[in-house]
Amino acid sequence: MKNIFDLKETNIIIDRLDKLDAYAKPQWGKMSVDQMLAHCNVTYEMIYEPKQVKPNPFKKWMLKAIVKPYVVSEKPYKKNSRTAPEFVISDSKNFEQEKQRLIEYIKKTQSLGSAYFNNKPSHSFGKLTSEEWNNLFYKHLDHHLKQFGV
Repeated sequence: MKNIFDLKETNIIIDRLDKLDAYAKPQWGKMSVDQMLAHCNVTYEMIYEPKQVKPNPFKKWMLKAIVKPYVVSEKPYKKNSRTAPEFVISDSKNFEQEKQRLIEYIKKTQSLGSAYFNNKPSHSFGKLTSEEWNNLFYKHLDHHLKQFGV
């Protein structure tokens, strides 16, 4: 798995984002490109902004037991994988605004580095290693950038 904490890899992801335009069409799935960017931003909102509601203890237990191994492993996501309700974006968004927010979140994450994320608790899965955080970040971004052909 490529390392999102490596500046070189971060720049590659940003270059891929810069290849998107507001008219990009998905190769699979229902999201528009603006919705996809907003969807990707949710991951970072859960870390950096306190606006996301944390799951109740039962749901968190289920997420840790069933979903976490899939999300933090190196195994790529399948096309048309289901997403949690918190990640569903159904309304139109401002493409440029969502793209810039995502780039800023990615840069912030890279600058904080892997040590910052090692054993940092996630919104839904409890404490994750820096490797698990990397897999979560990189795999999700890579999946959706491939979805839009970049």
